[in-house]
Amino acid sequence: GTPTREQLEIAALRYAGPGSAITGLAALRRHRIRVPDHTVITVLVRRGRSRAAQPFVRVSPTTRMPERVCVTGPVEFTMVARAVADAARELPSFREFRALVADCVQRRFCSVDVLARELAGLPRKQSGWLRRALEEVADGVRSVAEGDLRDLIIRAGLPRPMFNARLFAGEHFLGTVDAWWPDAGVAAEVDSREWHISPESWERTLARHTRMGGYGIVVQHFTPRRIRTEPGQVVAALRSALAAGRPLLTVRARAAS
Repeated sequence: GTPTREQLEIAALRYAGPGSAITGLAALRRHRIRVPDHTVITVLVRRGRSRAAQPFVRVSPTTRMPERVCVTGPVEFTMVARAVADAARELPSFREFRALVADCVQRRFCSVDVLARELAGLPRKQSGWLRRALEEVADGVRSVAEGDLRDLIIRAGLPRPMFNARLFAGEHFLGTVDAWWPDAGVAAEVDSREWHISPESWERTLARHTRMGGYGIVVQHFTPRRIRTEPGQVVAALRSALAAGRPLLTVRARAAS
């Protein structure tokens, strides 16, 4: 019959030889992180050891064999940060990789600091996607759609907002917005059910938007689909809101941690 995923992983490790470890998407799946389906298993081996390519296994020689690995039965696989870094070579687009990084950070599988330490050890030519994704996460971006909005704002030359800002009226917390322009009192929010855990969370989001409107904050709402398919309209709406906006003396912002 058709071999199971674990049987393929065991076969990949045996083929790569002693001291090897599964990494990338296959390792992340072992950590119970949602990843795209991928038929090829990437296995790390120490540089100098050569193995011919096989349909189901990609042997990746490295000078950076991890000091620590996870072990489940006969399967050894890398820690989350290393697996994320190596997954950059398995995914077809930066957008998918950004989704992976955002998901790992948002669901606390891995911290930004640990990913940054992993980045520091990468060769420059292999670090581009991880470096870019961490720059966005450091700005407060926590989802693919938010990253798309950030890219659009910067590409359009709009005034740079505070990303993932926590808004207050006095000591009263109003909510966190994806982008905030304090000089205009304008906020932008990506409305996507995918990034809300439950219908109750979605309802709380709508209530938060209403509350912010009561303090004069102009909240612009955009769906992920609109950001992707109607970028010109999104930019025009933001330009119009920013031009008509004004500072709100009662509202202050802090960067989200």
